[in-house]
Amino acid sequence: MRKYTRVRQLTAEEQATLVKGAKSTAGFTVRRSHILLLSANGQTPQQIAHQLHCGDQTVRKVIRAFERDGLACLQAKSRRPHHDPSTFDAASRQRLAEMVHRSPRDFGLETSVWSLALLAKVCFEQGLVARPVSYETIRRTLLKLGIDWQRARHRITSHDPHYERKKATAGLDRVGTAAPRSGTPVMGR
Repeated sequence: MRKYTRVRQLTAEEQATLVKGAKSTAGFTVRRSHILLLSANGQTPQQIAHQLHCGDQTVRKVIRAFERDGLACLQAKSRRPHHDPSTFDAASRQRLAEMVHRSPRDFGLETSVWSLALLAKVCFEQGLVARPVSYETIRRTLLKLGIDWQRARHRITSHDPHYERKKATAGLDRVGTAAPRSGTPVMGR
């Protein structure tokens, strides 16, 4: 592998583009243009790094990028990974979607409500993933499946057939008006 310590001979077009880039408003482009121009003038990466207050490895990186990409190296590129670091393959994502619609008790848990942490634990135990995952990984995977996760809420229910009517009138006092909430001042008493 060739160790890049200096930029190759610049063409007139490249020289003009780098001079223009050195006057740009984009800091990324300015810095890279300066590095390349100084390197074309014969300065070493250590000298350039000292002059621009950066690391000499940064200078070498810019020179390598110029040798590889040409003037395209003056534009900032995405820093996001170019691969999907998903730990779930298509089959395991489908099994996760099915698991969400089942009770946690089917998997030997003592609760009837899923949490993201419980899903993560069961996914590893059931072999959906090769290593333990975080609840955030489960949340993102569910989002990819179109399942917007919201924590289940515990609601009081009753087998009484008149439960809904009683619940609706529970806030009324004996006269039939709404009873004040605790801590709410009542005027005229």
